Amino acid sequence: MTYKRRKWYPGAKYHITCRGNRKNNIFLDKVDYKIYLSILREVKRAKPFKILTYCLMPNHVHLQLKTEVTAIWTIMHGINWRYSKYFNERHDTVGHLFQGRYASKLIENNYYNLTVSRYIHLNPVKDKLVISPTKYKWSSYAGYMGVQKNNLIDENEILSYFGGRREFYNRYVLFGKNCGSK
Repeated sequence: MTYKRRKWYPGAKYHITCRGNRKNNIFLDKVDYKIYLSILREVKRAKPFKILTYCLMPNHVHLQLKTEVTAIWTIMHGINWRYSKYFNERHDTVGHLFQGRYASKLIENNYYNLTVSRYIHLNPVKDKLVISPTKYKWSSYAGYMGVQKNNLIDENEILSYFGGRREFYNRYVLFGKNCGSK
């Protein structure tokens, strides 16, 4: 099957989603989550890009990425291929881990950039895994709030919309939670 080539240019930003095949879980324990984050680090080091936000849910992943010199499809191939190989070997499974190829939406303006960031950080709250986004261990939100050091993310771009003030970003995210919106 031939796929339509995704739009890419240096500096392009994307909201990426990867869902487990048949909506099955892609993380079965803490080790799986840690390995996925380790793979993100490795691919980021080999093919530089910025991770603005992320959230690893039991059966899917949300990434907000900003490319530099490497196309998004090369980055995502590196991440998904490595993680699928690891998962299948560790859990003695075969076949596709992910449901189709990853979904990507180009982020073309500041409003959508902020909206995606909030949506990703509220995902575990929306799915009732936690009450507060700071309590979810597999998200970049605690790093944004300064609660947990997270050298994987580059929060400066998103925080710059709020003058670098973490508390203003926190209010923005929590306002979305209270409104039930993205």
